Amino acid sequence: MSTVLQASPPSSRSPLQLSGLANALVQSGHLARAGAEQIQKRAVENRSSFIAELIGSGGMGASELAHWISRTFALPLLDLDAFDPARVPAGLIDAKIVKAYKVMPLIKRGNKLVVATADPADHEAEDKIKFQSQSAVDLVVVEYDKLQRWIDQNTQSASSQIAALAGDDFDLADLDDGTESAAEKENAADVDDAPVVRFLQKMLVDAVNMRASDLHFEPFEGFYRIRFRVDGELREIAQPPVAIKEKLASRIKVISRLDIAERRVPQDGRMKLRFGPERAIDFRVSTLPTLHGEKIVIRILDSSLAKMGIDSLGYEAEEKERVMHAIRRPYGMVLVTGPTGSGKTVSLYSYLNLLNQPGVNISTAEDPAEINLPGINQVNVNEKAGLNFATALRAFLRQDPDIIMVGEIRDLETADIAIKAAQTGHMVFSTLHTNDAPTTLTRLMNMGVPAFNIASSVILITAQRLARKLCQQCRTPADIPAAALIEAGFAESELDGSWKPYKPGKCSACGGSGYKGRLGIYQAMPISEEIQRIILNHGTALDIAAQARTEGVRTLRESGLVKVRMGLTSLEEVLAVTNE
Repeated sequence: MSTVLQASPPSSRSPLQLSGLANALVQSGHLARAGAEQIQKRAVENRSSFIAELIGSGGMGASELAHWISRTFALPLLDLDAFDPARVPAGLIDAKIVKAYKVMPLIKRGNKLVVATADPADHEAEDKIKFQSQSAVDLVVVEYDKLQRWIDQNTQSASSQIAALAGDDFDLADLDDGTESAAEKENAADVDDAPVVRFLQKMLVDAVNMRASDLHFEPFEGFYRIRFRVDGELREIAQPPVAIKEKLASRIKVISRLDIAERRVPQDGRMKLRFGPERAIDFRVSTLPTLHGEKIVIRILDSSLAKMGIDSLGYEAEEKERVMHAIRRPYGMVLVTGPTGSGKTVSLYSYLNLLNQPGVNISTAEDPAEINLPGINQVNVNEKAGLNFATALRAFLRQDPDIIMVGEIRDLETADIAIKAAQTGHMVFSTLHTNDAPTTLTRLMNMGVPAFNIASSVILITAQRLARKLCQQCRTPADIPAAALIEAGFAESELDGSWKPYKPGKCSACGGSGYKGRLGIYQAMPISEEIQRIILNHGTALDIAAQARTEGVRTLRESGLVKVRMGLTSLEEVLAVTNE
């Protein structure tokens, strides 16, 4: 045990009133009365506590003192380092009491509240906790230094935590496109908490800079999580304080023109972020009520992606030639297929951007319009108002169109009108959710479209996937056995030693993932006369696929293996995104 502090010379002053803990230490002989009074006096002068001054003066160590208090007061001793911070209940004790008396609620069980303290002799603190929480209090002893760190972390204001996350040097920018109404600006003022605004803007800017496709704001019982989808994978970016979830949701809703008072049903909206006078990026916002608040997903809709040109999509030479030949035809139907998030919309808009000339009338129907292209007439489908894809298509045909783009063919009515448009002198682009190009034709037949209509209207089907690109700075050669390469789909003649597969490494450029960016894997299948004949004879997808192979059309797996040979992606990534 530590050395007993020496007494000071006698004084005529009345003795200083000692705290309960100081008295206990004096009575047990661990502190001299005069030494305890010196520490108590410093505590009063410094506006701190006796225990803080005792530990600070070196009279006793925090761990030594905690063990002594536990034995003396017959209370359990808890190591805070072994306690999960997520289990700490919020709002049971006012932050002012927590800071002033150095206490921390740990667990609430029925009418009992377990509270951590370094000084169980402070009965005033215990009485205040009982009064405010209306609960019986069970005390546990913890080390003072660890408790102080916990209090600093858990009682820091939401604003200060967000400001720290956002950074002091972040420049506030305008998140709207300058068209907010007076009422919307009045609503915005209610949630215009500067740290929240700064934090939201930083998240959006960081997401754009990281080339993320989506931002997820997710509330849970004990924490609040923000994740970005980068290169197809979700990455946790931040865990801001739970206290800001309502303000953050309200801010997003205001600038997305959503109802901030409605939290019971999903809502959809849009907002815009300006990057200087030359660049503006749209964001599509979707809210979803969950058990612990509203989950919000923001999708980044960067129009510049569609303006990068068809060469940036990653087509091989023969695939690009087939696509270019098809989209420049005066009429017919071109279908792009693949799962959600495979880049179908960007592909379609790349085609439209290429064909967008002053002498061409282009109309699109989407749910909703994701990319804004000047010169193209874009229509948002609104099922509630009676404006569905079929209705929009009928209206387009009375608008003298040259090119029509339908966001998705979902039913027979839409498919029927789109095919008739393709047969009557219009170029029609659309999407379907199918696994590959051959199954798209049988899907249309299963929807009820007559085989002769499919054969006479569809001119090209492109199936696609997005695979992650290897980081060119840290990729390393992969030692893959020849048998595994052959099983994946390589021909023995291709394993001639002229190339080598690569695997992901780790570096700062790619954030340690080994991948940076994504590339397209395509199956571009023109509808030849032989395939038309198979369709008319009600052939299966296997029949169509076999004929396509004889005509030199690669499968998605084969197209992916080409990217592996070029060192652009890994074999594992291609096997993951293609299924054969």
